[in-house]
Amino acid sequence: MATKDARVADLQKKFEESTAVLLTEYRGLTVGQLRELRTNIRENATYAVAKNTLTKIAANNAGITAFDDELVGPSAIAFVHGDPVAVAKGLRDFAKANPLLVIKGGYFDGKPLTAAEVGKLADLESREVLLGKLAGAFKASLFGAAYLFNAPLAQAARGFGALRDKQESAN
Repeated sequence: MATKDARVADLQKKFEESTAVLLTEYRGLTVGQLRELRTNIRENATYAVAKNTLTKIAANNAGITAFDDELVGPSAIAFVHGDPVAVAKGLRDFAKANPLLVIKGGYFDGKPLTAAEVGKLADLESREVLLGKLAGAFKASLFGAAYLFNAPLAQAARGFGALRDKQESAN
């Protein structure tokens, strides 16, 4: 009984500390395939296999009831501590190569996610790409502003140059 309580407490802590949680079914995957999956998402998540009853208790203790109906069959959970988009992509890509992995749903930003919504999350660009695009947009705006501020000065300089040339040719 003490080990079950400890496992529930451990799972509850993981639920509470995670930025997102993705639920999968791994029926038919080998130990080697599960190890490969863990390695693929290790940078941003931990992938844990747990008993459904213990997972349900821990999730409910953490205030998450989204998985109550999904916890059937051999379930495993990706507890995301990094980029949720990267983990969703990793799971999706692994599921394409290994169709026995089924993404059941998730929990992100205080809301439950369906399997389709996890797929949409995986379709998003990574944080780094979005930040790069934002930086590029800022850079373009700054260049545009600099051009706008310099245009009247450059036009005035050209006008003064033309006026000087005209006076020199008149003399």
